Amino acid sequence: MSTSDCPAELKVASIQMVSTPDLEENLATASRLVKQASMDGAQVVVLPEYFCLMGLKDTDKVKAKEVFGSGPIQEQLSAIAKDNAVHLIAGTIPLEAKEIHKVLNSTLVFDTQGKSIGRYDKIHLFGFQTQTERYQESETIEAGNVPGLINLSVDGTEWRLGLSICYDLRFPELYRALGHVDCHIIPAAFTYTTGKDHWEILLRARAIENQCYVLASAQGGKHLNQRRTWGNSMLIDPWGSILANFPEGEGLVAGILSKDKLNEVRSKLPALQHRKL
Repeated sequence: MSTSDCPAELKVASIQMVSTPDLEENLATASRLVKQASMDGAQVVVLPEYFCLMGLKDTDKVKAKEVFGSGPIQEQLSAIAKDNAVHLIAGTIPLEAKEIHKVLNSTLVFDTQGKSIGRYDKIHLFGFQTQTERYQESETIEAGNVPGLINLSVDGTEWRLGLSICYDLRFPELYRALGHVDCHIIPAAFTYTTGKDHWEILLRARAIENQCYVLASAQGGKHLNQRRTWGNSMLIDPWGSILANFPEGEGLVAGILSKDKLNEVRSKLPALQHRKL
């Protein structure tokens, strides 16, 4: 069979972690799971939000921040991508911001040679408060302002991937602004409280309304800082069907993105062509 006769498919994997305050421990876990995904045939591997550090205090990530393009976290991510010959979407690490007491919460993309080829800084910052929980990302994170896209050429096929992070999921206008993509990549650390009610329905909505795949990589369990995250890393197809799901704990989900499936959904229900706004 010639290359042109081969189906246009992409094997992807989404890693789920229960990250700790120990940077090196988290990087070792990420490396091990990326290797597992690569050995299973994954060509693109996604890490969750805060994969490298779930600090005891919100300010811990400020102490660990790096300048874009330089630093031990980025060096190890580059090596992980190259050693496993995968495109690695590493979301997120703390990068230097304009304000000294804050960081940018950034997804970085590395190619199979370990070269940095893409970046997205989280735009929407999470704020949530109950009698027992309080989160205010704006106290330690500086918001980005540029939507994230990455174009990958794999085995002669072009794949257009949208980049967003966790709380961005609640803002459908961001996904519309990214235009037609093959898959939205969403690293996250959804809280247990909001995740159990909203995570799955929001992910499926983004897939259905944009007629594309959604690959979500989550934190999933009880962390040493007493935070509990929802987990349920998953791959969803353009019709909104869940193809793979990993409920809780450390592990990964994997699956195939198919150009044929994208074309099938978009041809039988051409909603993207019917848009008026």
